[in-house]
Amino acid sequence: MQLSLPLWRPQIAAGLPARRTLVRPAGWLQRDEAIMGTAIHVELWADRRADGEAAVEAVLAEMHRIDRCYSPHKPESELSRLNRDAARAPFIASAEMFGLLQRAQAFAALSDGAFDISYAAVGRLYDYRRGIAPDEHSLARAQALVGWRGITLDPTTRGVRFAREGMCIDLGGFAKGHAVDCAVARLRALGIANAYVSAGGDSRVLGDRRGRPWSVAIRHPRDASRHVAVLPLEDVAVSTSGDYERFFERGGVRHHHLIDPATGRSPAAVHSVTIVAEDGLTSEALSKTVFVRGVQGLAIVEQTPGADAVVVDATGRLHFTRGLQPQ
Repeated sequence: MQLSLPLWRPQIAAGLPARRTLVRPAGWLQRDEAIMGTAIHVELWADRRADGEAAVEAVLAEMHRIDRCYSPHKPESELSRLNRDAARAPFIASAEMFGLLQRAQAFAALSDGAFDISYAAVGRLYDYRRGIAPDEHSLARAQALVGWRGITLDPTTRGVRFAREGMCIDLGGFAKGHAVDCAVARLRALGIANAYVSAGGDSRVLGDRRGRPWSVAIRHPRDASRHVAVLPLEDVAVSTSGDYERFFERGGVRHHHLIDPATGRSPAAVHSVTIVAEDGLTSEALSKTVFVRGVQGLAIVEQTPGADAVVVDATGRLHFTRGLQPQ
């Protein structure tokens, strides 16, 4: 099934062909790089090539900065230091980190724990490349360390404290949305008015494609050559969470990187969730929330100003929030 939806406001693009640096006749520049363990794509319009190249470099520099701060794989990143120290004494976070944690905790409360950055205690037990899932004993021990209420934030000092030794957090379900938000802010500051920035499944558009909207193609979760919907959009963020991104199958069960914090297992009720929202933090958090909660999670999206969703459930059926209902 393929569906083209009418123009929606607020209005980003996905599925654009990947190329190396390219200058189009009208002043478009494109660039692709691998940063933060994912594919970064930048496309923008500039009246002067030098300005455009500087803007592209600014976006990539911002992505590298965020990777240095929030990567769980870099021992000296702020995230790694927080995970090492916060159970023993309050960790004094940077203003940026503390703001992200406040937003994460707000989404945890909104979703009743379906979005929970402390899921990392379980998430780190999976190895999708090697096809490794935790046994029941290991899973139970890790589950005892999961729970967003065990993270205490002190706004006065920006102190972060974990309730139990062994607790840890992962901003993988949040940092890429933050990255595209920061990148677009940099572009605005540089005077760029038309751009598209993506980090894996998280994207944000600045303006339009100079007179026409960007087109976001939502891929079929079981056939990468097909689309289930195409969204013409401007000036919004888009995040897609799918069970086809990182996974392995064993005994007829698909173990994928989207984990229900309550069970430590991969939800199976839906195959993909796409969220359109005013910023990348919101779109990314809601995409994870709805994936865990299933179609019932659309009620949370409906209550979020400026947000809409497209869900493909486990039967292949499409579900839309009111703002994206086909006409």
